[in-house]
Amino acid sequence: QPSSPATEEPANLSRRLCWGLSVLASRMEEGERSPLLPQETAGQKPLSVHSPPTTGCLDPVPWEDQADAWGCSCCPPETKRQALRGTPGKGPAPSLSIGSNCVKYLIFFSNFLFSLLGLLALAIGLWGLAVKGSLGSDLGGPLPADPMLGLALGGLVVSAVSLAGCLGALCENTCLLRGFSGGILAFLVLEALAGALVVALWGPLQDSLEHTLHVAVAHYQDDADLRFLLDQVQLGLKCCGAASYQDWQQNLYFNCSSPGVQACSLPASCCIDPREDGASVNDQCGFGVLGLDADAAQRVVHLEGCGPPLRRWLRANLAASGGYAIAVVLLQGAELLLVARLLPTPL
Repeated sequence: QPSSPATEEPANLSRRLCWGLSVLASRMEEGERSPLLPQETAGQKPLSVHSPPTTGCLDPVPWEDQADAWGCSCCPPETKRQALRGTPGKGPAPSLSIGSNCVKYLIFFSNFLFSLLGLLALAIGLWGLAVKGSLGSDLGGPLPADPMLGLALGGLVVSAVSLAGCLGALCENTCLLRGFSGGILAFLVLEALAGALVVALWGPLQDSLEHTLHVAVAHYQDDADLRFLLDQVQLGLKCCGAASYQDWQQNLYFNCSSPGVQACSLPASCCIDPREDGASVNDQCGFGVLGLDADAAQRVVHLEGCGPPLRRWLRANLAASGGYAIAVVLLQGAELLLVARLLPTPL
């Protein structure tokens, strides 16, 4: 009895499917490559029809092969970890312990904070240079002797070193961590040299304060930064001049023989009450004071010079400044110890 077309079609389809699978299996056993597969799969072990099904994903490339491919010579062989999972026959890659993870994230967050502070200092320094016109005013010339330039450079160095420690801890990058350790060691050496110089030259520095104030008074109008600093010293310490208020006779603009409108006058920072109306500073509160006698002048301005009050202020704040310096050094030393714990080999 002839079979119907409805029963012949499934039988033919099953025979064709079995024939196709047998042809594909024979080609794989003979090592032939399919044109649909990429060329990178050449050399792999051919699949067998008896082999268990796979997920279709190739084994991940070990971490040491990736490090060698990128040319990272800073990473020692014993610290190269696998990228995603262990190589066949070696098991999974070891993970960091709980203590190492705490150290890792402690280094990350602390350096992230310092990098933000460094970037803030860099932004303030660049803003100050731009406002005063020091940036781009003399292209190709020497760098301007500006305190804002020092602030910008210091912020740049601090942010760069902190970012190296931040990223090195987060990514477990040995190269960045060693660079961060080198930067911290350089900071410690510079701070030690600065502290030794301050201790050795403390006496001469105090003796030269009055001379420095005399120079600042003579060049008060020549530099905006110097004028700002001297005004802050006179306002904060309630003083005027270097040894007395008469030191302002050394300034060409305030000298009584000057033809200008500021002759025989004093800066507003010398006045006892520079904000007479309570809102803004009266720049003319010290006009004509140098022509008055001491009794009349003491009702308007401070007569004492800034030399003795500045010495007293430095002595009073010496202990606090030393405490801050020691705290910074201890913090940097703790950072070095944490990085040494995270690194596979000692520094």
